[in-house]
Amino acid sequence: MSAFAAKCSKCGAELESPLGCTACGTLAAPEREPTPFEVFGLAPSFALDAAQLRRKLLRLGRVLHPDYFGAADEATRALAERNSARLHRAHDVLADDAARADWLVRHLGGPSENEQREMPKAFLLEVLEWNEQLEAARESAPGSRERAALADLEAELKQQRERALSAVARLLEPLPPSAAPTLREARSQLNALRYLDNTLAQIEALALGAPSSH
Repeated sequence: MSAFAAKCSKCGAELESPLGCTACGTLAAPEREPTPFEVFGLAPSFALDAAQLRRKLLRLGRVLHPDYFGAADEATRALAERNSARLHRAHDVLADDAARADWLVRHLGGPSENEQREMPKAFLLEVLEWNEQLEAARESAPGSRERAALADLEAELKQQRERALSAVARLLEPLPPSAAPTLREARSQLNALRYLDNTLAQIEALALGAPSSH
């Protein structure tokens, strides 16, 4: 149950979100900044129903959209803008598996990416080979054998990404206790995910003929 469970001050309906009432359209001003899960009236969990989240986004978006408060006083318009921004920031976190896992690890007292940078040891052995392939392609001309090999590398990295994400899911379902050792393992897998996403972006840039960062 959400820590923000309360009733609408205007119509008395149970609030689905601390940002506003879906029954009567009244805005609400939370006393503290709600978490992404609280914004959507959800309990913290890595497993998430994407379709349900989308439905909640559309329903709450209709209540909070600043355009509906164009004729209201300045304070109400400002609150609508703040709450609408809160809604979309929360959705950005919850809709992305890696971002959601990152938030949960930090929320449960696990290390941030700055506090723990290492990746799984077995993964590191392959990183060296992938980096060499990418560097060879970067230094080669379009149409070269090294550039052609990027398609196979991309496919391999996408498979690795799925495996890393599955590992994160196993570590976070169900949610471990606060500061549990498994949170450090989850952070290592998230670091691997970050590396994979960055490398995949570089491959895409090379395929498009755009400059890419190392």
